[in-house]
Amino acid sequence: MATRSPLPQVHLKHTGRWISAVIVLALLVLLAIGASQGDIDYAAIPSYLVSPVILEGLVNTLILAVVAQVSAIVIGVFIALMRISQNPVASAFAAGYTWLFRGLPVLLQILLWYNLALIFPRLQLGIPFTDIVFVDLSTNAVMTTFVAAFLGLALNESAYMAEIVRAGLKSVDRGQIEAAQSIGETPAQRMSRIILPQAMRVIIPPTGNDFINMLKGTALASVIGYMELIKAANNISSFNLQVMETLIAAAIWYMVVVSVASVGQYYLERGFDRQDRRPGGPPKATSLRRRVAADLGRAPMIRSTP
Repeated sequence: MATRSPLPQVHLKHTGRWISAVIVLALLVLLAIGASQGDIDYAAIPSYLVSPVILEGLVNTLILAVVAQVSAIVIGVFIALMRISQNPVASAFAAGYTWLFRGLPVLLQILLWYNLALIFPRLQLGIPFTDIVFVDLSTNAVMTTFVAAFLGLALNESAYMAEIVRAGLKSVDRGQIEAAQSIGETPAQRMSRIILPQAMRVIIPPTGNDFINMLKGTALASVIGYMELIKAANNISSFNLQVMETLIAAAIWYMVVVSVASVGQYYLERGFDRQDRRPGGPPKATSLRRRVAADLGRAPMIRSTP
């Protein structure tokens, strides 16, 4: 019996890979050389990073982003539940809400809220068609730069969060929901024990991306004078005319904050992935299957008579 000779090994040269690597490195070197020759005082940037004005803008940026994102998540969950409900009025309202706040640009929404006093000079709360008034406030006193920016960012983001949550809820296997119904669990129990733990795998990644966009989107609030990073950098540069230096300092802080948020998103996603990779799937789904099997085992057998 003739023996086969081993096939010759072909060594790949990867010429294109090396050429592309050289081109990328050359572009980076040229970019570094061009940046070093620019009229920028790089020695002043570290002092701007710890400037009280920049740090105030950083804190205000974080506060606005976190408050707006949390509020958007809460509102988005309610809108998503209304959208998938069997009530036609609630479903239509949720669809209209999503259509409206997703259709308008964020900057336009911020400007509309900030100039609300042009339509309603005063905000009053009382009994209609009577002279009884419980609250009577000036709109300009209520609609501060923070409130206007918060409403514009939170309401716009809540429309996107509603669609994200709705997609996550629809990703759960219908059979598990029916199994929960068969053992007598209430809708609230099904939502908290079965649906949400599994829907979070779909909800978390886009929510993390939206929070990163929210951190950067707070820069739009500088248009109405809210003291965030961009506004803080502009305030400093208006005195010393070091525009690029202050903007680079703001850019560095944006990259730091976004990097921290990205790391948190990574570990949060990995935590849910580990939970789903356990033998038998998610703990809630496993316990549900065991309970259904136990109930079926205790059910009396019904024999058909001929």
